[in-house]
Amino acid sequence: MEFRDLLPRRRMVRNYLPEPLPREVLERIVETVRRAPSAGYSQGQRLVVVTDDAVRLAIAEAIHEPDRVADGFEPWVQSAPALVVVCTREDDYHDRYRQADKLDEQGREIDWPVPYWHFDAGAAAMLVLLTAVDEGLAAGLFGVFAELEPVLREHLAIPDDVTPVAVVTLGRPAADPRWSAVTSRATRPRRPLTQLVHWERWGGRRER
Repeated sequence: MEFRDLLPRRRMVRNYLPEPLPREVLERIVETVRRAPSAGYSQGQRLVVVTDDAVRLAIAEAIHEPDRVADGFEPWVQSAPALVVVCTREDDYHDRYRQADKLDEQGREIDWPVPYWHFDAGAAAMLVLLTAVDEGLAAGLFGVFAELEPVLREHLAIPDDVTPVAVVTLGRPAADPRWSAVTSRATRPRRPLTQLVHWERWGGRRER
């Protein structure tokens, strides 16, 4: 699939058909982590693939999904046959940037005003989302909040030095009429490009 055709098809899907995904498809999706950009080639991204029904239910309960299903919403996490938990290991970045070729002029590790271990995790998540579409699947994503993190650590044995950042849901799409009526995609228009992209300087106009 050409990228220009793939990108418009990417959207957040929150309801899936009860069809298991072949292992080889999941492997193709998650192997993209090796091609994800990472600062200094630190390669601090980590992925955990979850297909176990009991674990998916525990994650769904942690985000209060059963209560939402009782209110008429689709079973987002419970219906997804596979989850990919996107994680990052901050120490990989410090280890890399304490090596001689990355030290600043004073021989110190650079300051990190932007924590690139989180930025790179987002880049890895986007590759998972786009590759899912390329495989003919649908995907959704939600962030890991404080209440969910200990559940992920307990059920997935995530080490203390690895931080779960986001969860990607994967599967074949099912109808989502309830979500379509209330989701941000339906209630908020896309911002015009002029609000999102600036040329040469903030608020500047593109020279023609």
